[in-house]
Amino acid sequence: MSIENVLVVGLGMMGHGIAQTSAQAGLTTYVYDNDEKSRDRGVARISEQVMGRVSKGKLTEEQAQKILGRIIPVSRFEEAKNADLVIEAVFEDLDLKREVFRALDKVMPDATIFASNTSALPISPMAAVTQRPDRFIGVHFHSPVVVMRLVEVIRGLRTSDETLEAVQGFLQRVQKSPVEVKKDSPGFITNRVYMPMFNEAVWTVYEGVATVEDVDQAMRDGFNFPMGPLQLGDFVGLDTMLHILEDLNEQCGGNKFIPCPLHRSLVASGYLGKKSGQGFYSYG
Repeated sequence: MSIENVLVVGLGMMGHGIAQTSAQAGLTTYVYDNDEKSRDRGVARISEQVMGRVSKGKLTEEQAQKILGRIIPVSRFEEAKNADLVIEAVFEDLDLKREVFRALDKVMPDATIFASNTSALPISPMAAVTQRPDRFIGVHFHSPVVVMRLVEVIRGLRTSDETLEAVQGFLQRVQKSPVEVKKDSPGFITNRVYMPMFNEAVWTVYEGVATVEDVDQAMRDGFNFPMGPLQLGDFVGLDTMLHILEDLNEQCGGNKFIPCPLHRSLVASGYLGKKSGQGFYSYG
């Protein structure tokens, strides 16, 4: 199956990056958000980033206008019924995502593939609320979407081989590097490995073992990481990080995913990382 038309649902931090990536690859890209102001902000952000590439000499004005012309805002799902692929990118809440897919399933053609952009939530319970569990799959884009090549592709219990191949082909076309998660397992690959490390880094600061800066420097210089775990947490969003940890802790048990009190305090204080201007670091 060739994917030529894409609908992105949710134009927040992840959604606008997914939409930009799709449009830059030459695909007609519909964008929807239930809050039209949020949708318009997302479109404006895409325009700002694309035109920024023009000012840096990475795109011509003509190329930029063609990319932006492929971004089509819609107010109803019905306006994007010719989409071959729907990528949902709303907040990491299973009930919310299931609600979105119930609504999409009533409108979109039977052949349309549904994909949930999630960093930790299980795929099969989302697929179960639709009439197309064989054409349902998980995709975990990494932030910032336009820059990061990795995308985890997660099979649900009933995801077909044809759906997997179509989505992998789409991701290669938009110049991403897909890796298959063969089992719908909590945390997939990256969060299963990264979240315990991030959590231990927060506990290390909380217990007074080392400063934020020294923990990150130790991991950068000691393991050749491009970014320390705490700085990366700021970029992802500390509220999102807390939500993922709580979900993994509930599903997996043990003690490696129990959030640190410092992490909870930061989020409760509105210190969410880069997007709020303050997290473990300040972003004046």
